[in-house]
Amino acid sequence: MKPGRVLRAVFRAPVWLYDHGLGWLLGRRFLCLTHLGRRSGRTYRTVLEVVGVRDGEYFVVAGSGAGADWFRNIRARPPVGVVVGTRRFVPRHRVLGEAEAVEVFARYEHRNRWVRPVLHRLLGKLLGRPYDGSAAARARMARQLPIVGLREVSR
Repeated sequence: MKPGRVLRAVFRAPVWLYDHGLGWLLGRRFLCLTHLGRRSGRTYRTVLEVVGVRDGEYFVVAGSGAGADWFRNIRARPPVGVVVGTRRFVPRHRVLGEAEAVEVFARYEHRNRWVRPVLHRLLGKLLGRPYDGSAAARARMARQLPIVGLREVSR
């Protein structure tokens, strides 16, 4: 296998788990978002890390920024499904404002403080500049990497 194929298989592995009813192995730390292509209408599934949960709403980050395909797709057409652990629901979504995104991410950093150096290095690469966890850095991050809230549509 070429290295590209290996990496692709590694990145597709979480979707495979959800496809085979094993998403619960990833717990509530990840979710599988089902969305429709903005032009093609094709169904896609993307596994995202949950950076926070509040009052039944799950927060995920568009790590590639506003240009991430899944983010652009849900901006054009509402997402059609979410699986978190064993829970499945049809979501309503919203993009968090800067202040709320900063708060959600500050909590995420606090919960993951034991990996803070690695997290800061990774965020620095995603943002294209050093990330130090300061209020100013979090505000820049919130402007550059949208955070989306996903909550079950009320019955």
